[in-house]
Amino acid sequence: MSDEIDASKAPLMDHIIELRSRLLKALVAFLLAFFVCFYFSHQIYNVLAQPFAQVVGADKATLIATHFLEQFFTNLKLSMFGAGCIAFPVIATQIYKFVAPGLYKHEKSAFVPYLVATPVFFILGAMLVYFGVMPAIVRFSVSMQQLNTPGEVTIELYPR
Repeated sequence: MSDEIDASKAPLMDHIIELRSRLLKALVAFLLAFFVCFYFSHQIYNVLAQPFAQVVGADKATLIATHFLEQFFTNLKLSMFGAGCIAFPVIATQIYKFVAPGLYKHEKSAFVPYLVATPVFFILGAMLVYFGVMPAIVRFSVSMQQLNTPGEVTIELYPR
C-alpha cells in the first residue's frame, strides 16, 4: 500500500502541468463540439421543437423571436448546451485521468461503474424528457389557451 502512494507522489509543478494538459484537452473537445453544434443548430432546433409541432400540428407550430438577435443567441445557447453534452465523456475522462493516480486500486475499481452508468442514465433521462415530459407539458400549456370564447379574453400560446 505504501508503494502505491509513493509511486503516485509528484511535485506540485508536475500536478499543475498535468492539470493544464487535462483542461486543454477538455476545452478542445468542448470547442470542437460547439462548432459542430453551431453549424447544425437549425437542424438541432427543429428536432427539439418537434414535440411541440406534433402536439399542436405542424401548420400551427409557430414560434416567435421578440428581438433582432434572439435566434442567434438561441442558437449559441443551444450549441453550448449541445457541446457540453457531447463533450462530457471527454471531460469526465480527463477528470478521471487527473484524479486516478491519487486513488488506491480498490477506489479505482469502485469508480468504474459510475463512469459507465453516467452516460447511460443521461441518455435515458434525455429520452424520458423528449418523448414523455415535453409532450405532456406542451399539451398542458396548449390546453390553457382561451380562443374565441364569447365574453372572455383571448389567450393564445406563442412560445419562444
